[in-house]
Amino acid sequence: MSTKTSMHIDPYERNWMIVSIVLLLGFATAIAVAAFAFGIQVPSPEQRVDPRTVAESGPWAEPGLRELSPGKYEAYILARTWLFQPREITVPVGSKVTFYVTSADVQHGFKLQNTNLNVQVIPGQVSKLTITFDEPGDYNYICTEYCGNGHAAMFGTVHVTP
Repeated sequence: MSTKTSMHIDPYERNWMIVSIVLLLGFATAIAVAAFAFGIQVPSPEQRVDPRTVAESGPWAEPGLRELSPGKYEAYILARTWLFQPREITVPVGSKVTFYVTSADVQHGFKLQNTNLNVQVIPGQVSKLTITFDEPGDYNYICTEYCGNGHAAMFGTVHVTP
């Protein structure tokens, strides 16, 4: 004959375990909803480049905006010591812009203010992020990774015209 043994859990402890599990499920749901509903993108390396020669040929030899079709653009941004090239980009409202950002020297950051676009810029790695500009105005981009004495001078602007 077998006897069944059971483990006794105090009701107070059991309730806290249930609350903890419900909170974990709630947090996981909130992250999933935010990721899909608000278009959160996890930046990943698009390609590799040689940081010593990246500015000599290819799209970063003349960084800037390229129109692919009406309302669809690619922006090639090159981060160098204390300078983003180009400093200004102008697009019409409703434009979908894919940013390709790389560094020719040290690690930088690229944050487009008032948006969810933020990426670390690592030498030799091209980061790709896409955003649609639904509101007219000026969107400043700044370096978010300390890169030396002139770090505060690393900025630029995306002008979104009506």
